[in-house]
Amino acid sequence: MSTTLSIAEAKSSFSEVVNRVAFGRERVIISRHGKPLVALVPLEELAELEQLRAAETPRNLAAVAGQWDSFEEIDAFVEEAYASRQEDRPRLVSLD
Repeated sequence: MSTTLSIAEAKSSFSEVVNRVAFGRERVIISRHGKPLVALVPLEELAELEQLRAAETPRNLAAVAGQWDSFEEIDAFVEEAYASRQEDRPRLVSLD
């Protein structure tokens, strides 16, 4: 469970908040003008989050581009795609 505190509340009782997070295993969300801004979590949970993030598979093209070397069959695929475009095949749809 997490608790939400304003920056002023967290600042006035910072030591207590740190103890609640570190020893009470509590999560604290700190807000500014009523909007959540940051979260304090126990160090062990941060390590778990970092491990999960490191284990994630790429979700977008930019992430995949960094791993392009691992796609060895891509050249063959591209050549096959271009070759299939060059083939003289009857059209299934009339363009008249």
